[in-house]
Amino acid sequence: MSFFKRLKDKFASSSEAENKQEDLEQLSELEQQDTDQTKEDEPKKKPKKLKEADFDDDGLISIEDFEEIEAQQLGAKFRAGLEKSRENFQAQLNNLIARYRKVDEEFFEALEEMLITADVGFNTVMQLVEELREEAQKRNISETEDLREVIVEKIVEIYHQDDEHSEVMNIENEGLNVILMVGVNGVGKTTTIGKLAHRYQAEGKKVMLAAGDTFRAGAIQQLKVWGERVGVDVMSQNEGSDPAAVMYDAINAAKSKGIDILICDTAGRLQNKSNLMNELEKVKRVISRAVPEAPHEVLLCLDATTGQNALSQAKSFKEVTNVTGIVLTKLDGTAKGGIVLAIRNELHIPVKYVGLGEKLDDLQPFNPESYVYGLFADMIEQNVEEVDDVTDEQSNEIEGQSDESK
Repeated sequence: MSFFKRLKDKFASSSEAENKQEDLEQLSELEQQDTDQTKEDEPKKKPKKLKEADFDDDGLISIEDFEEIEAQQLGAKFRAGLEKSRENFQAQLNNLIARYRKVDEEFFEALEEMLITADVGFNTVMQLVEELREEAQKRNISETEDLREVIVEKIVEIYHQDDEHSEVMNIENEGLNVILMVGVNGVGKTTTIGKLAHRYQAEGKKVMLAAGDTFRAGAIQQLKVWGERVGVDVMSQNEGSDPAAVMYDAINAAKSKGIDILICDTAGRLQNKSNLMNELEKVKRVISRAVPEAPHEVLLCLDATTGQNALSQAKSFKEVTNVTGIVLTKLDGTAKGGIVLAIRNELHIPVKYVGLGEKLDDLQPFNPESYVYGLFADMIEQNVEEVDDVTDEQSNEIEGQSDESK
């Protein structure tokens, strides 16, 4: 199976999948109606539209169908969130392939220029294009049209590098998990903390927030508003208090309340590196004394719309503290989604979450295949349809020849 076809089958919503989605909603409504009825002896109804084969013996939808619908929902999220980047990437790549029909040095130079303007990053572009040259030679590809799929495949490979599960959060099932959030002011750090809290709550986790940014005016109140919105406690002290003291109180409170995940806000004073470094080191010391393995994650929030500036911020924070993952906010607001690759490849820091919109559930766990599907969805689907049409034509010709020979 081709790489494009696998992505399409995994993430593209088919009419059948959409019907299943509608049927699941119908099932939920029917179950609610059954709950409201007073007759306990009346058997539960199954939705009329859903096939028996889609259910297990206990009347629940099968794991395979659930995973299929979940993957398609994720694909739809990335497709919608990366619309600006997709329009930019696809249009430029299509123009490039239309202008340069043959795979030669001119084409590769034009491709380099296109990827650099998409914020993929100079070093990453050089590596990607060099690998494409080798692959074109190895597979004996002479037409640029035949290089489309290889380009997308290589982007996923570059992201994965040696670790295919780098984007998975280090969250343990037992005990208190501590997530430290860092990042400059204005990148959406507080909003991300609120959305993360909502996400973990929806997964059945008990969550608490710690207002460790005691430096910026209004930061504590902003976090409290998010705490009220998603229904979690916020531990705080007065503005100007010692952030380490806030963390100490928060950890003790989290332990006594049996909290699963404590998400800690921090100040974003990158302009004064030495002060920030000292503050973060002190905070981490206090946290690790109370919870030896903590912090389990140090997540850096970056604004995707700032492009190469986000990359330089990541470099600076990497010098200040041990960043374990990136949360890339406002990815839906940029046409240059290539910054994901630059961060991963040049700084070797995995992207853990991406912001694909303003809704609470628009903060999504990052997945490289969902990402490239979001970037190239139209091109992938069109390519697969064309290949399927050619295959059907060839099958019909073979059948026709077989009938004639009889």
